[in-house]
Amino acid sequence: MKQIIFMGQTGSGKTTLCQKLNEMDVKYKKTQAVELYRDAIDTPGEYLENRRFYPALVTTAADAHIIALVSDPTTESRMIPPAFAMNFSKQVIGIVTKIKLVNQEKIEKAKQELIHAGASPVFLVDSVSGIGMEELVSFLKQEGKK
Repeated sequence: MKQIIFMGQTGSGKTTLCQKLNEMDVKYKKTQAVELYRDAIDTPGEYLENRRFYPALVTTAADAHIIALVSDPTTESRMIPPAFAMNFSKQVIGIVTKIKLVNQEKIEKAKQELIHAGASPVFLVDSVSGIGMEELVSFLKQEGKK
């Protein structure tokens, strides 16, 4: 599997994704700084929520092979700007998390945010229950062979 960096607003599920992908027990904690895992890089939500930190995301992404923009459908706020993927010269995928907690309309809004940001493909997952994780892991393993 290639190194993947997760970017998204605070509470979107980036840390849980990192822990699940690295087969760790899920323990919620607020990410205060960039954290490295075996196959993942976890970034603080504030890096995406404050434009002045965008250079930090771009710099940190240099160590990753895939960029993952993470969108939380349980919140009404949308933090990922349109065409955000243009900041990176690597593949940018989208991940909608917490899909078990919301209706299809909210999932679609979060998915559209990622599509407008330039992410493709977009995965729908619920990290805690495991829904959609198999497809995401399979994709990352396949990309790792390239």
